[in-house]
Amino acid sequence: MGERVADKFLKDSATKPFDQRRREIISTNLDKYRLAFERSKSKFLDLENSKKKANLIKWKTIENLERYLLDFESNFTKRGGQVIWANDAEEARQEISKIMERHQAQSVVKSKSMVTEEIELNHFFEKQNVEIFEHNFDTPSDASAEQLAMKTGELLRKKYTTADIGISGANFIIADTGSIAITENDGNTRLATSFSKVHIALVGIEKIIPSINDVDLFWPLVASHGTGQNLTAYNTILSGPRQEHDTDGPEEMYVILLDNGRTNVLEKNDQRQALYCICCEACLSVCPTYQNITKKTYDTTYQILIDSLIPPNLTSVSEFKYPAYASPLCGKCFDACAVGIDFLRLALLNRRDSVQQGLIPKKEKRVWKVFTYTIQHRGLLDFFSGKTKNFFLQFFFKKTWGEHRKLPKLAEKSFSKQWKERKDQ
Repeated sequence: MGERVADKFLKDSATKPFDQRRREIISTNLDKYRLAFERSKSKFLDLENSKKKANLIKWKTIENLERYLLDFESNFTKRGGQVIWANDAEEARQEISKIMERHQAQSVVKSKSMVTEEIELNHFFEKQNVEIFEHNFDTPSDASAEQLAMKTGELLRKKYTTADIGISGANFIIADTGSIAITENDGNTRLATSFSKVHIALVGIEKIIPSINDVDLFWPLVASHGTGQNLTAYNTILSGPRQEHDTDGPEEMYVILLDNGRTNVLEKNDQRQALYCICCEACLSVCPTYQNITKKTYDTTYQILIDSLIPPNLTSVSEFKYPAYASPLCGKCFDACAVGIDFLRLALLNRRDSVQQGLIPKKEKRVWKVFTYTIQHRGLLDFFSGKTKNFFLQFFFKKTWGEHRKLPKLAEKSFSKQWKERKDQ
């Protein structure tokens, strides 16, 4: 699997960055984002202080993850909700299947959620012959498209209002109120959660935050860093199934807390901060690598560079090796991150793990072994002329260096040899 991902990454990286039309589109979109972000961040009294506060809150939460998750479960169940703990993707899928059988559900509506993609829920439903509806109400580009979109929207809204079960993700889990918080721009999640008799929210355990007061900080951070908005269009807090005084909402509500390798990251003190991520995707907008080599090139669930830099053990480190090595380590992602994740350190740790797990090709190992030995022995390094060294560089590295770049040319004499000659004069 890792070799297939690596081959695809290397193939795409050799062609996609040189598509002129594609580069123009990316450049235009990035310019729009930068302008929007500059406007939105001006709404913060002190943006850097807000980011530091968010980092501190996430640190506190992740360091006490079990406590806050149990607080959430206790408060959520008090209002009639049910919490299910899922160790991995298969367990999460089976729990959803049990809920559907219990309620004799025939149809499902699902809002866009990266966690459901992580467990390949759509594929699971297809194998189970379950009718599933999932749609984005995108903004139409012309009048005819707008009319078609309206008709399609009316049809799909009927599906939303008659479905037996609605499935969503969540941006945050709130411990002190036993709630989930959802922020979106299209309103699909509200449709999926308001009309269905049963609502299932599938959420990664790292999404927990201590208090509902923290939403006041995290929602604007997600909006400003993600899309350049002050706040996204639809923001919802759900605290359980419909109560007596409620006019809408599900009769039953389940929250599935998904581990799926996240506790493996929690065990690593030096990589634990990866769980701070709030998926604002600001890192993508500034990363030189991602600006040129995007989306499915990474062939990971989330298709964003951060998930290539942090090995969450959702699959294997081998699948994340090449994007981590492709990171320029320029530091822009750290500066842009809404919660101050040290991407540079995570990338280097990912590279370390790939070496320790034997994911480096044997040929590359031999080359670096020879290089290390040579560089540690000055006499051997000075023995060869610059012409000979340049020949070996061309022979061993020309292919890996890429056809669009020229290898650096080494001097005829090394620095130490030149220094010695000048000193003797």
